[in-house]
Amino acid sequence: MTSTLTWFKSSYSSNEGPDCVEVAISPAAIHIRDSKNKDGARLAVSGGTWTEFLAFAQRASQP
Repeated sequence: MTSTLTWFKSSYSSNEGPDCVEVAISPAAIHIRDSKNKDGARLAVSGGTWTEFLAFAQRASQP
């Protein structure tokens, strides 16, 4: 199933930086991987968990 996923890079990732995250959305889960190691470990979370993570990240980035 993961071979049919469409991956996109985080808008916070750059081609020069060491932190590159890619995400793919499927009906069952949000998939996350390191773009520098496409065959490496992947994380899959529910849509609700992803939404909670994004809200936390937004709050944490506020001054």
